[in-house]
Amino acid sequence: MIATPDRTPLSREFFDRPVLEVAPDLLGRTLVRTTPDGPIALRLTEVEAYDGPTDPGSHAYRGRTARNGVMFGPPGHVYVYFTYGMWFCMNLVCGPEDRASAVLLRAGEIVEGAELARKRRLSARNDKELAKGPARLATALGVDRTLNGTDVCTPEDTPLRVLTGTPVPSDQVLNGPRTGVAGDGGVHPWRFWIANDPTVSPYRAHVPRRRRS
Repeated sequence: MIATPDRTPLSREFFDRPVLEVAPDLLGRTLVRTTPDGPIALRLTEVEAYDGPTDPGSHAYRGRTARNGVMFGPPGHVYVYFTYGMWFCMNLVCGPEDRASAVLLRAGEIVEGAELARKRRLSARNDKELAKGPARLATALGVDRTLNGTDVCTPEDTPLRVLTGTPVPSDQVLNGPRTGVAGDGGVHPWRFWIANDPTVSPYRAHVPRRRRS
């Protein structure tokens, strides 16, 4: 018998913990994106942890900037960044305020509003690919920088909320190196995913970008 997902929003206290505790605990939780056309709900299946002051792979490793300010807290807010000049990626801020840690949402299963996600992800070959990767996830949910700083812990309807969902047993959670992270930050095994889930994105090591001649 499959348990019915819990629709209770996660509390601020859930996010106010060390990033390496929060990241695996987000697997199986439900992310709800409210749009004018209706809601889209996603079950999180893959995430990556970033711990600012000790993590060379983090956007906040060298301190606060206009871009990464949301990462410094308070916890339970959304950090959205733009990458490669074309894609948005979504993170959930966690840990104590001023610590600048966050969890990148890498992949998920669309469990509600798939027809809305399909309109944004026309290149997806099937529904398992709708949110298979951080840029695809943000695209499927219609997430961009206008949602940067959104509070996901408020009780009222907001553009983004994270619900309790159905937490994943620890024996079903795997971890390994983060995808595409270069240098010293690439060695951390801080990517977490649900074992054998078809929506999890494939691992790719960092490949340096070639300079144009």
